[in-house]
Amino acid sequence: MDYNKFSNYFGLVAHYKFPKWLQNTINNWYVNHFKIDMSEFNPAHSYDSLNALFTRKLKSPRIIGPGIVSPSDGLSLECAKGDNLRAYSIKSREYNIDELLGKSLKVGELDDEFDYLNIYLSPRDYHHYHAPCDIQILSLEYTPGKLFSVAKSALLKHDNLYAQNERVTLKIRLQNGKLAWMVFVGALNVGKMKFDFEPRITTNANLSAAFYEYNNLYLKSGEHIGNFELGSTIVIISQNGAINYTIKSDEPLKQGQSIGKLG
Repeated sequence: MDYNKFSNYFGLVAHYKFPKWLQNTINNWYVNHFKIDMSEFNPAHSYDSLNALFTRKLKSPRIIGPGIVSPSDGLSLECAKGDNLRAYSIKSREYNIDELLGKSLKVGELDDEFDYLNIYLSPRDYHHYHAPCDIQILSLEYTPGKLFSVAKSALLKHDNLYAQNERVTLKIRLQNGKLAWMVFVGALNVGKMKFDFEPRITTNANLSAAFYEYNNLYLKSGEHIGNFELGSTIVIISQNGAINYTIKSDEPLKQGQSIGKLG
């Protein structure tokens, strides 16, 4: 099965605007099937396509907690320490940090232990992502790849799945001067990932690998970065002691929720 082509075709259907009565039926089925809480969003009938429903925006910005906040809604699959450039996507399944981060990682930047957090976004979640704290964005790397599912059932079957999938990596500097990486991992049915500050990137569009560096690009905590179309995963990797997490694995998360403190 060609997962990339399947995701492209699914994206075409999701963007299609069906007659209003049929679109309302599709939207209501989706909301009911995935048990989506629409209290923070416009009603299902107000979206003219499935994609518009997937990428729905909050009616009002959320209150941003102190310290490090969750960049998105989702589930904390793993929140732990790694070493030797190895981490776990889920229990017993490793991924290679060096391979995952590519050009974004320079020699010596993660030689010691490091902290990592894997956030899985399901089809029911708010699909936008925001800055987890005040950050400086140093670079963006786009890496083409597969579009395997990143749900728990798929992760249990494969090692190094995150490093096989299409992804965008942001290298960031925290206010304590330490480095972190935010990796936005594409997945089955994720037609695109978008970034407000980088219009040259349109993922799942047969692009070649790309690497961009930035000067004086700063975002405040909670500031909008971009969005997935459908669910996926965000991996946050940080130098040892840069972030002290106050959450554990298998905790549900909400964008803006406090999840840790700067080290």
